[in-house]
Amino acid sequence: MRREFKKKSKVLLIDDNYEHLAGIRELLNIEGTFDVVGIATNVNMGLNLIKKYQPDIVLLDMNMPERDGLQGIMEISKLDMDVKVLALSGYDDADLIFRAMKIGARGYVLKTMASAQLIYAIEEVLNGKIYLPLALSSRFFEYFQQTFRDENAKQETADDEENLLDYLTQREKEVLELLTQGITYKGVANKLFISETTVKTHVNNIFQKLQVNDRTQAVLYAINNGFLSNRVKISA
Repeated sequence: MRREFKKKSKVLLIDDNYEHLAGIRELLNIEGTFDVVGIATNVNMGLNLIKKYQPDIVLLDMNMPERDGLQGIMEISKLDMDVKVLALSGYDDADLIFRAMKIGARGYVLKTMASAQLIYAIEEVLNGKIYLPLALSSRFFEYFQQTFRDENAKQETADDEENLLDYLTQREKEVLELLTQGITYKGVANKLFISETTVKTHVNNIFQKLQVNDRTQAVLYAINNGFLSNRVKISA
């Protein structure tokens, strides 16, 4: 059932495709229950119009040059205004849908969807609901579940790292990083501008903290526990 409004809901449109903007504006004007208070072809312009007109809902294109829709959602959130965002896209990309919804979008619709469906989506979001077309919702939840499983697996790895790798000092991590590259103790000393004796002291500390007996075991432990995925930046 369509919601009856006592006054027109203020809508703001942000899309770098002006023809698409004009088409949506005409559709909403014909509908008669919406007031398109402004249109913008980029995020910066859209943010200024949001501050000026304080719309009830923003229809925001996800795929724009310079600052994209994801950045737009985050910037709108920073305004701390009661503005709902409905994401528009030409792509049914599960990752894009997930990221848009995760950072604050209240709905996601494809530009190819029928006009009636767009109107329905706007009304659902204005009514405080989350809107995803049936065609996208199953993909979204499948992606969500997989992402959740992946994050749990990463967290388990991180927990393992905290037991040992996180005990290393910054300098010890720098030494370990160079060791994983096959660099000799002398080479490590030259790169870090320290003595070879100091390098050996750091290495012994690394062995103790990682509970290993030699360089090979230390390097294997680092690789197996994700150390290389977060490499320490070494000063040349």
